[in-house]
Amino acid sequence: MLRTVDRIVTKARLGPDGQVDDKALIIGPHRPELTDPFLVLSEDWFSSPGFDWHPHRGVETVTMVVDGALEHGDSAGNAGVLTTGDVQWMTSGRGIIHRELAFRDERAHTLQLWVNLPAHRKLTTPRYQDLYASGRPVIDRKGVRIDVISGEVDGVTGPAINQWPISGAVITLEPGQRCAHVLPGRDRAFLHVLAGSPAIAGRVVEAGQTAWSDPVRDTLASSITVETAGRETTAVVMAFSGEPLREPVAVGGPFVMNTRAELTQAFRDFHSGAFGDIPRQARLKYR
Repeated sequence: MLRTVDRIVTKARLGPDGQVDDKALIIGPHRPELTDPFLVLSEDWFSSPGFDWHPHRGVETVTMVVDGALEHGDSAGNAGVLTTGDVQWMTSGRGIIHRELAFRDERAHTLQLWVNLPAHRKLTTPRYQDLYASGRPVIDRKGVRIDVISGEVDGVTGPAINQWPISGAVITLEPGQRCAHVLPGRDRAFLHVLAGSPAIAGRVVEAGQTAWSDPVRDTLASSITVETAGRETTAVVMAFSGEPLREPVAVGGPFVMNTRAELTQAFRDFHSGAFGDIPRQARLKYR
């Protein structure tokens, strides 16, 4: 079954703040019932200070490096550097403390997606996954490239391990090409245009805009068309989907739970040291 676009949203530029040189909000947490299971998608440009040690509970964060180099570390001892095209999939679960900085304090341009966790998985064991661009499967067709991050596309499975089934890919189309991207019918999907101005399900979506497609009832598989027919520029589209959780959402800073009482407990646990000590890990050295 062919999907339609239910709405198109333009990202909001927020400008610089104490952590970043510039910021845009692509998905906001204001109406979670419209974006479920996705909560936030932010775009950040930063050099220094970036995002120093801070906690999370109850979500998975998916961080894609658009440009530059991102240094990361966490309270479990993980540390490393991600570069252009790399993705980090972090399960915060019952609680983790981490940081995201521009390597050498030079520059990092990132997209970070928050995926909500179902109530029975919110306190799961934390986990980091570094999904390097060089190691992810890619589907190459004539004029169409699909970089598979999570879920399955045409029998090709992405490397991400999820607590809730999520499909995620980056689609690149050369001018004059068309792709029918297959997604589970039960999923809510968003397609965020990183470059170009493709037609998604027949509607032109410009760079910086996001096309949303709500679940399709009574069908297992569905597809949404992305095309650059008659256009002179290459299009790059971030396409993610997941089945809505349909659960209450309570957001408090870096914590996402189901009730205000659970949020209060999350803050109490963090301040009492249940997440572990704030790491004293030094910045990564470089030659």
